[in-house]
Amino acid sequence: MRSCHTLIMGNYFVEGHVPAAAITKLLQTKPKIKGIALPGMPPGSPGMDGARQGPLVIYAIGETGIVPFATF
Repeated sequence: MRSCHTLIMGNYFVEGHVPAAAITKLLQTKPKIKGIALPGMPPGSPGMDGARQGPLVIYAIGETGIVPFATF
């Protein structure tokens, strides 16, 4: 789940080149998780050059594990 940037917002972390819409969803829904991540540095993700090669899967990371949170 590692990437190159980490943002701490209140009780959440955001790891990687996560789309703004996923951060908005996190802040609106306030799930009981530690944070969200877009692993690696996928081409075409926000701030990354290149063509997107598939959907961006954002993962929720919580006490019970890692599960998909959103797909863009």
